[in-house]
Amino acid sequence: MRLLICLLVLISTSLYGQTSKTYTLRTIAFYNVENLFDTENDSLTFDDDRTPEGSYHWTQERYRHKIDQISKVLSKIGEDTSHSSPDVIGLCEVENRKVVEDLVQHPNLKDKDYGIVHFDSPDARGIDVALLFKKSSYLPSSFKSHRLLLFDDLGERVYTRDQLVVGGLMDGEDVYFVVNHWPSRRGGAAKSNPKRVRAALLNKRIIDSIQKLNWKAKIICMGDLNDDPRDDSLKSILKTKGKIKQLDSLSLFNPMDQLYKKGIGSLAYRDKWNLFDQFFMTANLVTTEKANLSYWKAGIFSPSFIRTTEGKYKGYPLRTYSGGSYTAGYSDHFPAYLFLIKEKE
Repeated sequence: MRLLICLLVLISTSLYGQTSKTYTLRTIAFYNVENLFDTENDSLTFDDDRTPEGSYHWTQERYRHKIDQISKVLSKIGEDTSHSSPDVIGLCEVENRKVVEDLVQHPNLKDKDYGIVHFDSPDARGIDVALLFKKSSYLPSSFKSHRLLLFDDLGERVYTRDQLVVGGLMDGEDVYFVVNHWPSRRGGAAKSNPKRVRAALLNKRIIDSIQKLNWKAKIICMGDLNDDPRDDSLKSILKTKGKIKQLDSLSLFNPMDQLYKKGIGSLAYRDKWNLFDQFFMTANLVTTEKANLSYWKAGIFSPSFIRTTEGKYKGYPLRTYSGGSYTAGYSDHFPAYLFLIKEKE
């Protein structure tokens, strides 16, 4: 009997050693880069302030410094865990494709070999959203820009950012990314709320249309939503859930919900932190079956070098301009990130 027990222990130990697991780790990031404009005056948009002659005195030197700063941040997101820059990055507040190309060609990022998906939006200020992807990590097969139609009280068109949808393969699975920059709170949160509700409705239609074509598709929405996780656009329209145990197959999981409850924010205004920079995803990404690509954890990237170190705004994001004065910083938002994992065979 003792011999049999010893043999069983040896066998189970041997099997345990053979089944030790390793994982592929993917980092997904989103960053509102705060008015990444070039220095040229575009006659079709209101970018006059962001020129050398404009009120912000936006020179080539300042533009190059901004590219330095943003590329540095992007290269560091998730690095402590993944030992590399993100595999996929959503951006908002970029003026055009040229500034995105300047970003990925910077020495901080050039060797990462990022591809770009970008469309010009009809936004009055001329700012767009874009998606960067490592060509070794993600293979896009479809991309489309969805227009958000808004009108003011007089029935006049309000021009805002499109929602960018990119579909493709990541680690052999169909993964879609939706990049958002929802309407701002200009005029007050309550008055502007219907615009973000419309943005959420468009987002819901996009998700529904993808799932109608491919119910197995994994969908990650990201962006500066100008709303917190608890607001109507997320809770009432998209019906996002913050707890995994609340999910069913039709639910959308919002990992930022729990972060927000802990007081974590991505931007600050009048001593109040908001968590506008968010991810939410289809429930099939939240699974205990790690043989499939699945959600691991999310966070806000806020190292000391992108924080204001002193004065009234100590701890806030170190922005490019503050009160109209040039402060040579990064952005008025912190980036958001999440990790996906998949068990290696």
